[in-house]
Amino acid sequence: MKILMRADTHYSIGVRSSEYEKPNYTFSQVLAAVAVSMGSMIIGFSSAYTSPALVTMENSTTISISKEEASWVGSLMPLAALLGGIIGGPLVDYIGRRKTILCTALPFFIGWILIATAKIVHLVLTGRVICGLCVGIGSLAFPVYLGETIQPEVRGTLGLFPTAIGNIGILICYLAGKYLDWSQLAYLGASLSIPFFILMFMIPETPQWYLSNGRTEEARKSLQWLRGKKAKIDSEMRDIALTDAEVENDDSSIKDLFSRKYMKSILISLGLMTFQQLSGINAVIFYTVSIFKMSGSAVDENLSTIIVGIVNFVSTFIATALIDRAGRKVLLYISSVTMTITLVVMGTFFYVQNDLNMDVKSLGWLPLTSVMVYLLGFSLAFGPIPWLMMGEILPAKIRGAAASICTAFNWLCTFTVTKTFLNIIDGIGPAGTFWLFGCICFAGLFFVIICVPETRGKSLEQIETKLTGRETPKTRRMSSIANIKPLPNGC
Repeated sequence: MKILMRADTHYSIGVRSSEYEKPNYTFSQVLAAVAVSMGSMIIGFSSAYTSPALVTMENSTTISISKEEASWVGSLMPLAALLGGIIGGPLVDYIGRRKTILCTALPFFIGWILIATAKIVHLVLTGRVICGLCVGIGSLAFPVYLGETIQPEVRGTLGLFPTAIGNIGILICYLAGKYLDWSQLAYLGASLSIPFFILMFMIPETPQWYLSNGRTEEARKSLQWLRGKKAKIDSEMRDIALTDAEVENDDSSIKDLFSRKYMKSILISLGLMTFQQLSGINAVIFYTVSIFKMSGSAVDENLSTIIVGIVNFVSTFIATALIDRAGRKVLLYISSVTMTITLVVMGTFFYVQNDLNMDVKSLGWLPLTSVMVYLLGFSLAFGPIPWLMMGEILPAKIRGAAASICTAFNWLCTFTVTKTFLNIIDGIGPAGTFWLFGCICFAGLFFVIICVPETRGKSLEQIETKLTGRETPKTRRMSSIANIKPLPNGC
């Protein structure tokens, strides 16, 4: 078979080499995703804790807490997570992705025990700070670990495991909060650290980290374990090694984070984090009970939170089923529109109730329905995809440091929203607050349309090529072939 090519032809191959093992949901990859996601369950539990706990804490005879202190119980965790995000970047690069995640298990346990046994509010705040630091470190390390260990074709589905299992943590907190007080609930939070700690010992470090530290044989063993005993891994190992060699030869510095080459990837990730948090999601989760009390909903507020938790949990599995079929961008479109509509409806309900002083008892079902649909829309895309894409679009050379910046920024936004939520309601009213969040979600739709790339089914190297213009090993090899002079017709 004759192959005639022009000397200036360059091909960028978008499909996997035939030498790669066919992607599948190997037990090893699923176990790795579940192990990492157990940490996400603790994060979900930590985020939802204040919703049921503050109600019992304010009525407790064992601890005294003011309204201002209660707001700090809710907002200190994301503030500490901001610092955790900054710490996590160097940690994932120096001690490894797996060890960084593993090192959060014990502090999580200690933080929850401090809260559970507290007799003064300062111990509760200390426990929330410790948990918050672990939340920030974990939320950075989870997507980096999964992005480097899971095959591209199944990365969307398995990459959503942290969000799905994190939502189980939220649901557990809401369910238990109906029957347990703030102290008992904290003991339950502490117990979640135990299976997390055990499962993390069962999975390896990522092949990329081993290779970046010159541990080639361990990298091969790690990749073989992840892909299965009989899987062919030579081509994948070669591509990872070539990418790592290029990164190693290209000395990195802090200036690289702000270089034009990498800025696009960082700004896209920061933009997704911004619209994720300024959609008001954590205000809704942290203060679910308070929102239903304000609305005068006909449904019991604790029962409402349980229903909300179930919807939040189920919707993530819908996203898991769709993300590798529909793609990231389509789901983000649906998510933005859904959240915008429901927030406008919520704002209108409160406007009619409080500003027009109209009787809305016949619409008592509306707040619960709106929050359910809002959470459905959020969990479908804007909840999980910013974290998933952070592990996908940040270039290998700056992945640790850039992920640190993006995670810290995410938690800064979370702290800002949760700390100011009640103040904003006092200032512009519930109607204005939900309308404000709705406008932000609408703006997020245009950001996705214009700026966010589709990453479905693409390897990390292919994504990096598109965003930075750097040639991947596959591209370079094909370019070399393309530059061979055409064979004579007689050959």
